[in-house]
Amino acid sequence: MAQSQAPTITRPQLIELLNEDLSREYQAVIAYVNYSQVLKGAKYMSIAKELEAHAHEELAHALTIAGQIDYLGGMPTVTASPVRQSDKPDEMLRFDLENENITVANYRTRLRQCESLGEYAIAESIRLILVQEQEHQVDLANALGIDVPDLSSEQQQA
Repeated sequence: MAQSQAPTITRPQLIELLNEDLSREYQAVIAYVNYSQVLKGAKYMSIAKELEAHAHEELAHALTIAGQIDYLGGMPTVTASPVRQSDKPDEMLRFDLENENITVANYRTRLRQCESLGEYAIAESIRLILVQEQEHQVDLANALGIDVPDLSSEQQQA
């Protein structure tokens, strides 16, 4: 019984994973800034404005995650994950949705990892970010005219 109570992750591992999350937040800022400015056509004007707002939210997420890494004694990364580019609006939105899906799945896992370490304040910070990331999923899926992907089966495997 005591083994099930043991943390499933160490602080150095959590720092490493949070740095991966931070790289994805930087990626999201870059992608949203770029996509919000290059989307053209009346069909995309509404989502372009929404992507601009997402860029600001992603920057706030990056600042939060960087602060948590520092709190844990780590050094926040300065490297963004690669940003995919396209000149096709629907493709840009799909890239964003795929990235949000990965981010949501990772933050759900990160919540459990933080709680297993007793880092409940970090978990709460991530929980607040997760709410916005899921809103981004909804915005992108709606713009694409599709349902929000169900990540629950992926959660079972994580």
